[in-house]
Amino acid sequence: MASLGSKSALVARLLQAKKDSGKTYNEIAKKTGLTNAYVAQLFRRQAHLKPDTAKVLKAAVPTLSDDLVAAMQEIPLRSYDPTIIQDPTIYRLNEAVVHYGESIKDIINEEFGDGIMSAIGYYCSVEKVKGQEGEDRVVIIMNGKFLPHVEQKAEGNVAKLAPSS
Repeated sequence: MASLGSKSALVARLLQAKKDSGKTYNEIAKKTGLTNAYVAQLFRRQAHLKPDTAKVLKAAVPTLSDDLVAAMQEIPLRSYDPTIIQDPTIYRLNEAVVHYGESIKDIINEEFGDGIMSAIGYYCSVEKVKGQEGEDRVVIIMNGKFLPHVEQKAEGNVAKLAPSS
């Protein structure tokens, strides 16, 4: 990647370009055909900008310089800053997953069998709805592919070690 500094410096530049555009993640998502969460992941360098989408994103956010668009097309180092866990929203999201995690796992296993929800081929979106009392409510849709666990039989294992001589 062209030297654009640290990941945090790059993210700061990307977020500034977004801010300078005056557009929200929802507005950019509508113009690009992506989910709002995926757009946010692109600007946070947690997702990889595909070449075909780069043109559409550049048109939607003209404040993105060519070097920033090129950097967004590099495969990212997906990571997080552990100090951000202190942010109340992120802390509460973690708390909700921890609190509901075993129950969600039980339901997945009842409905699908022994396996997991993958974060590869994963879709996420965040929506705003009104509650029954007129309050604003957050709806997070997490849509992941089910991957069954497989029984590991020795026969047919293509990764078997060759017999030693």
